[in-house]
Amino acid sequence: MGAFYTTEAVPEHRRTAYWQDAVSGTFPAAEVSVPRGECAGTLRSSELGRVRAAAVRGGRMRLRWPARPGLPHPEQPLLVVTPVQGLLVADQGDGGAHLTPGTTGFCDLARPVRIDFLHGYHVKCLLVPRRLLGLAEGELRRLTAAPVHPDTPSGTLLWPLLTRMVDTAPTLTRGTGETLVRHVVDLVSVLAEERLHSEAADVPDTARDLLARIQEHIDHRLGDPDLTLQSIARAHRISVRYLHRLFEHEDTTVSRWVQRRRLQECRRELARRQAAGRTISAVARQWGFTSPAHFSRAFRARYDMSPAEWRRFALAGPGATAPAHPADGPGPAPRTDGWAARSLLAPPSGARGRLGGPVGTFA
Repeated sequence: MGAFYTTEAVPEHRRTAYWQDAVSGTFPAAEVSVPRGECAGTLRSSELGRVRAAAVRGGRMRLRWPARPGLPHPEQPLLVVTPVQGLLVADQGDGGAHLTPGTTGFCDLARPVRIDFLHGYHVKCLLVPRRLLGLAEGELRRLTAAPVHPDTPSGTLLWPLLTRMVDTAPTLTRGTGETLVRHVVDLVSVLAEERLHSEAADVPDTARDLLARIQEHIDHRLGDPDLTLQSIARAHRISVRYLHRLFEHEDTTVSRWVQRRRLQECRRELARRQAAGRTISAVARQWGFTSPAHFSRAFRARYDMSPAEWRRFALAGPGATAPAHPADGPGPAPRTDGWAARSLLAPPSGARGRLGGPVGTFA
């Protein structure tokens, strides 16, 4: 499914309205402004499952997303934008970032945004629903704080993948498109992690290196339900107390970090069409969860939906209705201050448990 718009054959007196309709239809809820007498451009968009790919080129234009009351809806997208030609200025309330060819910017459209497209621009964009990313508000804010430059490790991967994906979107099969979308979503998650690590730059190099080794050690053992604080500390010849201190620099606890990684892997596996025949309990066990009930509670606390709802959403076609966000219906709005996660993850004082069991454990 795709669309193509061009102002070339549109009479001048109708051109502005035509272009505004085309752009606002592609970028939902955008307020579109173009200078009088300068309206010209082409726009091509394609749907890749729940992700929209778009290529836009033309004269000067401003897009604006005003403030919205209430909590962000999980379907409100993150705009991933990279110029191929020209200059963009994206302002998310932080003074504005200049995007030049090769750089990639991120705009959270649930927050006020203004993007100025300067004359002679050509940009490639992805609109990715927040729900697909599975990032917390703090992680999204770190991601949108600054653009990714092409001389960074992630930037060298993201820019060519994004531009090629937008270019080939109209011809991709459903399976290929979904695979590429997963790669982009994974890269965005990696970038969010990189931003968190960069904020901990004041940690001594030896501590950062040790923390990286510990995280790699945990990643290789996520499926082990007997993974414990003691076994992690013992494997690295440090005390449990020092292990906790290392993760304080990551703005998290060991328990939360392990559980988040396990939930990420479960979420990714549940979204794979090839795994549709596996039970949710089997997926949870694969990644170290020993209690299905605890897994369901932790998954809902992290992603605002049950594992079954996420699987249906991820595997359904683009026209399917997404599960209702808790803020859409009656009842209290979900907590956004991390309380729900802490109540599930923080063990009682002195508790010692496995990382995959119920209360007082990592997962």
